[in-house]
Amino acid sequence: MRRRDFIKLLGSTAAWPLAASAQQGERVRRVGVLMNIAEDDPQSKVGVSAFERGLGERGWALGNNLQIEYRWGAGDANRYRKYAPELVALSPDVIMAVGGTAVGALQQASRTVPIVLVAVTDPVSRGLVASLARPGGSTTGFIEFEYNMCAKWPELLKQIAPSLTRAAVIRDPVEFSGIGQLAAIQGVAPSFGVEISAIDARDTKEIERAITEFARSSNSGLIVTLSGSSIGHRKSIITLAARHKLPAVYPARYFVADGGLISYGAALTDQYHRAAEYVDRILKGEKAGDLPVQAPTQYELVINLKTAKTLGLTVPASLLAPADVIE
Repeated sequence: MRRRDFIKLLGSTAAWPLAASAQQGERVRRVGVLMNIAEDDPQSKVGVSAFERGLGERGWALGNNLQIEYRWGAGDANRYRKYAPELVALSPDVIMAVGGTAVGALQQASRTVPIVLVAVTDPVSRGLVASLARPGGSTTGFIEFEYNMCAKWPELLKQIAPSLTRAAVIRDPVEFSGIGQLAAIQGVAPSFGVEISAIDARDTKEIERAITEFARSSNSGLIVTLSGSSIGHRKSIITLAARHKLPAVYPARYFVADGGLISYGAALTDQYHRAAEYVDRILKGEKAGDLPVQAPTQYELVINLKTAKTLGLTVPASLLAPADVIE
């Protein structure tokens, strides 16, 4: 997705066709949504807009033949444990769940309510589905990335900051995917001459203390992995990176839109939009366990040139050519 399309999506939810209006006597279907970030996070609007737009394109209209119940996990395990049974108690026809922790909480609350997962890494190893091709049970959806994609982050960081020799990986040690992302990064970093250490991203004070300590050494940078915690604390992380003049690579576009240097990852708006297709198919009678779990179809490289200039970095042409540039 190019920048102009992203801005257009931020502006408003797409209008739904008049043909979506429910016929007289048509049963209103109920969809639950358990998000992994806070309701007031701007990224929430982006995901919700893409999801609702996809439903609208398939004939579903809020207030007519569709009702959506949202809950916001905000990267907090206690919230997931509270909201998962709360959503299940509403007897939804299907639930879209963002993030592996959200899916796990919902599966504990019910093994029968269909779940469409979004932005989950390695659902097979986590025990959320039996396999990608044949998930079985009541869960299917869209994985965020495969761990080998994380190996791209040290390479990008070294390309944009060639003198870098040390990188701190900001991860959530509680999240399952945090282990896999860190392992993938550690596996390739030595080949780029980069020494890796880990920083836990659980609260703002912990992040600030760890980054401040790490920044005392020269030729250092940051690699921010994807988690509900890093998303929720992204403005603090971006501010600290700027304060300490640390080049940093991020896992998603919205980090760069908020002032981060460079990102590489799946186009999450595409995943929310595709999730609407699976919700539609389940509402029309298909079983979640019969629908294969799908990998991302769109990845995007995004660079913030203003941030690069502030850090005194010259972005090589080899990165600019394939990138979506934020001026």
